[in-house]
Parts: sequence; C-alpha cells; structure tokens
Amino acid sequence: MSKRFLALALGAALGGGYAASALAQAKPEVLVEQREAAMTLQAKYFYPIVFMAQGRIPYDAAIVSRNIGYLEVLTKLAWDGFQPSTADVKSKALPAVFSDPAKFKAAGENFQAEFAKLVAAAKSGNEAAVKTAVLDTNTKGCNGCHNDFRAKAQ
Repeated sequence: MSKRFLALALGAALGGGYAASALAQAKPEVLVEQREAAMTLQAKYFYPIVFMAQGRIPYDAAIVSRNIGYLEVLTKLAWDGFQPSTADVKSKALPAVFSDPAKFKAAGENFQAEFAKLVAAAKSGNEAAVKTAVLDTNTKGCNGCHNDFRAKAQ
C-alpha cells in the first residue's frame, strides 16, 4: 500500500508542477497588456518630474522623491513583457524589438543606466542635478528606446 501511495503522491506532485508551469505562462495578449500598463504608470509618475525639470510646474522635492521611489520598481516591470510570443500582437512596439533584440536590449540597459543616475541625483537632494538627470533620462533613456522601437502616435 505504501508503494501505491508513494506512486500516487509522486504523480500528483509532478502533475501539479506541470499544471503550475502552464498556468504561469501568460498569454501573449496579457503580456502586452501588462507591459503597456507598466509603461502608462511610468508616464504617470515620470512626466510630472519632467515638467518640473522644464520649469513648467514648480519643483517639489517631496513629489520627486515619492515618484522616483515608485519608478524604481515601475521601470523594471515592462521588460519581461517583450517576449517573442508577443511579436504578432497589436501594440505600439515596432518589429525591430523582435528583429534586433540585441539593439533593443542595449537601449533598455541604457535607459536603466540613465535612470540610475536620476535615482542618485534624487537621493542627493540637489535640485539642479535632479533636473539635469531627469532631462537626460527622458532624452537619452526614454526617447533612445521609443525613437527606434515604438510606433509614433497617429
């Protein structure tokens, strides 16, 4: 009886593992929705800081600090949604994301490097350094990827 129980337990464990693996693999449409949602939230928390850096709204160090804290997580979320399985799903991603993945990866790494400078500037509390880093992150980081890998708004 114990051999039979062991065999059943082993079968259930293996079967459960395969089922969990299948459930963990998101559908391509879901991956696109998730990455787009992450990018939308990035814009929500990044653009007020850009507007401060441009002088369009007053600088508020508390908002900068809070938003940078949110962005430290948000800027990492979208990347795993750019799976090859999503290449044929309608989105703003250009085919180059999938046809030139090395260049896309380099652009993402460049964005992360620029954003790390912004985090350091925000932690320093130096308003001028934050403003410079925000604008650099926007032009060298965000736009560096969007210019080559994101469809222009119609």
